Amino acid sequence: MAFGNRARSGELFDANNIADEVPAASSGLFKRDWLEGELHPLVHAYYYKQWSDYSMDYHTHDSVEIMYAITGECRIETKPEHADVPCPYTLRRGDFMILDANVPHRLIVDERGPCRMLNVEFTMRERATALPSLRTLAEEDGLVAELAAEASPVLVLRDNDELYPLLKSLVLEMDAGEGRREARVQLLFAQLFVALAYIRKESLKLEDNPFDRYVKAAIQFIHHNYDRDIRVKDIAASVNLHPGYLHRVFREGTGETVTAYLNEVRMAKAIMLLAQTDIPVADICDYVGVGSRPYFHAMFKKHTGLTPIAYRRSCHTENPRHE
Repeated sequence: MAFGNRARSGELFDANNIADEVPAASSGLFKRDWLEGELHPLVHAYYYKQWSDYSMDYHTHDSVEIMYAITGECRIETKPEHADVPCPYTLRRGDFMILDANVPHRLIVDERGPCRMLNVEFTMRERATALPSLRTLAEEDGLVAELAAEASPVLVLRDNDELYPLLKSLVLEMDAGEGRREARVQLLFAQLFVALAYIRKESLKLEDNPFDRYVKAAIQFIHHNYDRDIRVKDIAASVNLHPGYLHRVFREGTGETVTAYLNEVRMAKAIMLLAQTDIPVADICDYVGVGSRPYFHAMFKKHTGLTPIAYRRSCHTENPRHE
């Protein structure tokens, strides 16, 4: 599969040393044996690419991948081991994903607009150098150690304006070809690991109650998108959760289902539009994201005890200016 400007390994490091790579053995975000030796990054590929109205097939890499959304919005679906359905994640400008090696995934960019991304794929290898290895960084910085021990094979975070400049500097240095300074590449990677560790920590700090965070984000998405034909899977994708898991935490947090809350928002907006505007009754359903007029009428009557027409008439009776 073509991935845009995909770089060859020989362009990044000595191709004769590829055999020194550490074998992949999935056990979390990073391999556990990455902390057992003096291992340093080996980049397999790096590229900028703008995607438009595109759906990629599922595929895997033998490397850890960092996918950074520079502009636009995209969806990434993964197929974790033993999962019955894909797990969707939404990346917007400034969001990035770290994906463990050999996790099936695919990229989807819809017709609403292009998404420009920067991707870096890397693994680790033994290397004789005085520069700090990942193990050394972990020993000296507890947050790096926590990052290295991350149990999830997928991590989605938001940049704090520190990561993207590091990624750009890393790519620029690797693009230098024969003039590349290998020590600088390794130092930039060391800074990269530290930055990732601190961004992860700040994200966790904001999640004192992760259930509450997900519920608030889902509610915000509903209020911003109730006029569209959205479903639970779309709401779950907006907060990077599996639909079933969102349903559970939403019910625990609000006492009602996601669908019930969405319908309540839609009916509240319909009531407001019927009472305060002259929009034709037949068109109100389009303003609240319910495509079927009969279904909208049934929902509205169940919610208010009146049909939309009867409700508007009652408003006109109370407020003659609508007549």
